[in-house]
Amino acid sequence: MQFSFRRLVLPAALLAMAACSEQKKPQAEQPTPPAAAAQPDTASSAPAAPARPDAAYSHDVAAFLGGQPVSRRSPLQPLAALPAWQAFAADADKSWANYHATRTDKIEKWAAAELDSVRAASPTIFYPFSGPDLLNVVTMFPTSKKFVLLGLEPVGSVPRRSTLANAKLYPAVKASLWSVLNFSFFRTNDMAVDLKSVELDGALPLMMLFAARTNHQIQDIRYVQLNTEGQLTDADSTVVQKPGPKTIPGVEMRMLNQAGEEQTVYYFSADISDWKMGATKDAVVQYAKTLGPLTTYVKSATYLMHKPYFSKVRNLILAHSNYILQDDSGIAMKYFRPADWNLTYYGTYKRPINLFAKHYQPELTQAYADTSNRPRPLPFGTGYNWRQNDSNLLLARRQQAL
Repeated sequence: MQFSFRRLVLPAALLAMAACSEQKKPQAEQPTPPAAAAQPDTASSAPAAPARPDAAYSHDVAAFLGGQPVSRRSPLQPLAALPAWQAFAADADKSWANYHATRTDKIEKWAAAELDSVRAASPTIFYPFSGPDLLNVVTMFPTSKKFVLLGLEPVGSVPRRSTLANAKLYPAVKASLWSVLNFSFFRTNDMAVDLKSVELDGALPLMMLFAARTNHQIQDIRYVQLNTEGQLTDADSTVVQKPGPKTIPGVEMRMLNQAGEEQTVYYFSADISDWKMGATKDAVVQYAKTLGPLTTYVKSATYLMHKPYFSKVRNLILAHSNYILQDDSGIAMKYFRPADWNLTYYGTYKRPINLFAKHYQPELTQAYADTSNRPRPLPFGTGYNWRQNDSNLLLARRQQAL
């Protein structure tokens, strides 16, 4: 059956015209729906996480400060190509080679034999009065997972490129490391002057240097703080550089050791005398109690825990440590209860250096003279009596592990 094309087109055209006419008619006004209540933008109102230093740049800075090669694409490559840095790096290599031959190799061999079981049971090392001395603690306890360091030095920051370009940087770094590489401890006042002169503003730059020189790869750095409940929280660089009176600023540095195992280092800038800790509601003590059983390491601690006004940190260590490795500047002998501790003596005990002569301990002289429990050899120097044949260490093992 055929249809006329005209008969089909005409009705269609009329429908189209009607549709156009209908669209041109004014629409009936619709009531405006009530405006929805404004919802808070949770994404924008939440506080932004504090910015973290770039990990790749941080590791290059660590290598640069230590006189080691930086990565091929590092922004520090032009500085590392300068004759001044090349000379600094060559000198640093010689100093570190001598340090490893006279100290690191001996410590590692001794600790592998004497601290084998201690190391295996020491996931967390507590190192009060440490300053930035990551060097000695990771050498003594290379497999521990967490290191908590405490000192009076400010936290500091990752140095900027402009700081690293300062021609005075190299002699300042060399001077600040001289005592720790030769005597095993920092001369704190001299170090502060040396580093402040070149805008290295605290412990972190030296900790980074030590991480690089002990063959660690820095993975992340973030600024942290302890609140008055002893809780660890993020902090921005402003808080860390200018902390309030009740804030304990710190830094967390994650790194990989040569075996590819992750380790975490915390450094807190804190006065841990009883009076100062009271001002922060014992935040350091509260935090340390959350770390589980501790292994405490103490050296070159100016005999502060011999004094009555450092009782809080002393009691913390005695109550929450399974092991304590210290020289005679740590906890005085009179505080170790024989019922709680087994004591092993190493090296030689002589009178403290003249600066600390009043902290001589007759009990230690007697212990080192005991022929039924002779002290064991200590083949390296450590502490204020830094010469090999003058140094001492004490290993205290808790009789009933926590």
